[in-house]
Amino acid sequence: MIPAEFDYVAPDSLDAALRALAHGGEDAKALAGGHSLLPLMKMRLAVPTLLVDLRHVPGLRGAQRENGSWRIGALTRHADLQGRAELGIVGEATSLIADQQVRNRGTIGGSLAHGDPASDLPTILVAMEGTVSVRNSAASREIAAGDLFQDYMTTAIAADELITEVRVPALEDWGHAYEKFTRRAEDWAMVGVCALVRKGADGSCEDVRVAFTNMASTPIRATAVEHALRGQPLSSDAITGAAEQAAEGTDPPGDLNATPEYKRHLARVLTRRALSRAAGV
Repeated sequence: MIPAEFDYVAPDSLDAALRALAHGGEDAKALAGGHSLLPLMKMRLAVPTLLVDLRHVPGLRGAQRENGSWRIGALTRHADLQGRAELGIVGEATSLIADQQVRNRGTIGGSLAHGDPASDLPTILVAMEGTVSVRNSAASREIAAGDLFQDYMTTAIAADELITEVRVPALEDWGHAYEKFTRRAEDWAMVGVCALVRKGADGSCEDVRVAFTNMASTPIRATAVEHALRGQPLSSDAITGAAEQAAEGTDPPGDLNATPEYKRHLARVLTRRALSRAAGV
């Protein structure tokens, strides 16, 4: 389909982009990679009257290490992060997003701002307990991952705000794994599971974080799994027992690919796999 008519600007500075968004009001949309917004516009599920293209805005690309954390510019492409071992779970998960063509254009800020619960990076941010920095023409603020995603494709980012950077802890002493189930490699995940495990000196689970993709209207933490495994030996039996709690507190949407009950089954299976890989068991 053809999108509805819209105006287009491509500012060459962040301040100019923010002014354009403020002037356009709620009917203005920022355009980064475009792989989420443009399909919605073609189907007329999104009908912005103004597109503010961010491609010429400087200073919002790249990943830098700083005081035990990573600062990642909002316009950094998935392809710039994929497979980078020093980024841990971020490097692993970005290599699994859709296909290489999408990774070459899609941006980390655009993915998080879109807020799709079937997308991979929101789950990673929630599991890592990261933050995003957002800015409008008057001020800037930080939003914690747990407060960012409010409902299906709804975030705490205001219409006149842009994500400028993402901050995540380095988590160097944590094992990590991201497992997801798709019908085809480039599809959205039916279910995805991010597992982060810190092993204690005695081989037990000192700490653990587990988060789900597409198991509710937002990415969610699997707190029942975390409580079941934390402090326990990192054995196959302990991981299997904890993974059986994966469906608790979830509300997966049914769709053409899977029923809610099948998604709960997938969550248990994928949680066991992700925890086993993250723990090296």
